[in-house]
Amino acid sequence: MGQPRIPISRIGKFFGVEDFDLDISMGEEWLHGDMNFTLVLYRVDKQKTKTDDVYGEALTDGIKFLPPVEFKAYVQIMAPENKYLGNSKIGQTEPGNIRISVYQKHLEELGIEINLGDYIGYYETENRVRYYTVNNDGRVVSDNKHSYAGYLPFYSTIIASPVTDNEFRGL
Repeated sequence: MGQPRIPISRIGKFFGVEDFDLDISMGEEWLHGDMNFTLVLYRVDKQKTKTDDVYGEALTDGIKFLPPVEFKAYVQIMAPENKYLGNSKIGQTEPGNIRISVYQKHLEELGIEINLGDYIGYYETENRVRYYTVNNDGRVVSDNKHSYAGYLPFYSTIIASPVTDNEFRGL
């Protein structure tokens, strides 16, 4: 027997489930219709991925993927960073991380979860896709930023880092 379901009514006098659903639907209409950022999620198949016996790390060409899934989210590309190699004066500019804000409802409708280590493809131009690997899957959504005034969580923020072409090039 599961835990009893207790309705959240702390702000119900001024804001209830109908208001929450309306706000989410208006936000999705703007994000999915007007903004139209489409990304491709390449989920790692943890059952079929081959790992070494010692550290559990994926073997070369051992990572297996589930079928890719397109999803909609708000995209922010962080500014690139200029990093120096060790103590030398040799620098290189690293592409910035990607911050993805996605509605929980959208992920539930697609039947997907975004996990650490998954890859995400983002079309920078019509001819160029940049791939990223998820390093923060946004699991904690109980803060006020990701919930509606502490009422219910409604979106996640995923952070992913760019990968090189020899690490991942799509399927």
